[in-house]
Formats: sequence, structure tokens, C-alpha cells
Amino acid sequence: MHLEFLVEELSAEAALINLVPKIVPEVTFDVHVHQGKGDLLVKLPGRLQGYRRWLPADWRIVVLIDEDRRPPCKEQKDLLEQAARDAGLLTRATAPAGQTHHVVNRLAVEELEAWFFGDVPALVTAYPRVSPSLGKHAKYRNPDAITGGTWEALERVLQRAGYYAAGLPKVEVAGNVSEHMDPGRNTSKSFQVFRDALRRVATSVPPAGPAEESQ
Repeated sequence: MHLEFLVEELSAEAALINLVPKIVPEVTFDVHVHQGKGDLLVKLPGRLQGYRRWLPADWRIVVLIDEDRRPPCKEQKDLLEQAARDAGLLTRATAPAGQTHHVVNRLAVEELEAWFFGDVPALVTAYPRVSPSLGKHAKYRNPDAITGGTWEALERVLQRAGYYAAGLPKVEVAGNVSEHMDPGRNTSKSFQVFRDALRRVATSVPPAGPAEESQ
């Protein structure tokens, strides 16, 4: 099995390079980085149509974007699902019963950094001056419900601990924290959904490729 990840930015790539082998060690994968969510959404229909013409039977496409409330979650998911439908590729929502899907659409709620708050031991291992009790604080207990932006919240936490006074280097932090993350203990619901989706597709029986289905 091979996974093709389409992501918004370099910090997602840095995290996935460490996380994917922990979640699905049996797969190969590539990460394709875009210049933000807008760039990914504009290019997504064309990219999916390109995959449609040659996608091998044992390949899957994983689209990962930040939910970040702009536009609302359902509207963003609908955009991703529509792009897959227009390209003639199946998602979990559109695949008939018993048939495997080609595309996995996932949102990090509210942003990728929520996944780091979901694994406080990893955050503390990467940045030892952060309090180990961080996850017990009410505002951080549910990583997906942190308000005001999880990127900004993580920056404040790290700066209070004496790191990155000049500003948060997102790619560096993503790499540092994800290196220590344990997918089995993460408390972020959006991470759990992402993790479980990867495990499902990695163990699925490869369907006929799109080109074969159209014959």
C-alpha cells in the first residue's frame, strides 16, 4: 500500500514524516506540500483528475487541511468530497457498501497544532520546560476545542516556558513534537479520526483501479 498526502504547508509534512511510520508502518508514502489551504483547494480538482487517469490499485490519496473555522467545517468537507466526485474517485462517504475508496479527506480541528496538545508527554519531551500538567488545565483538556487558534496557543505555551521569544517556527516545532508522539495516546478527536482512517485504508483490500472500473 502507498499513500499520497496532499497538505497545506511544510509543518504538516514535517509532522507526517514522523507520524505516518508510527501509524501505518507497512505503507510507503509521499507528501505533496501546497502554499496554504487556498492553493491546495484551487489545485485539488486538477490533481485528483490527474490521479484518476493512472492511480494504481494499491494507492490511496489522503487530503489533510486545517479546519480553522474558515469556511465552516461542513462546507470545507463538502468541497473536498465534491472534488473527489468530480474526478470520479470514491471517498468513504461515496463508496458503495463493500467497495474500497480511493480518497481520504481529513480536517485537523482547529489546526494541526491541536494534535500536539493532544500528546502533552511528547510536547514535554521535545520542550522539557513545558509543564507536564498542561493537559489537566481546562483550556487545554480538549485540544480540538481550544479557542483563538491552536497555533497561537502553542506559541504562548512555549514562550511562557522560555522558548521562541521571536516567534514560533512552525516547521521546526512540528518536527520536534511529532518525533516523540505516540498515536495510541493522543487525546485529540480529529487526530484519532485521522489515525483510524489511515489504519483502515492500509488494511483494505485493493479495489480495481479507476481505469479498470471505467472499462
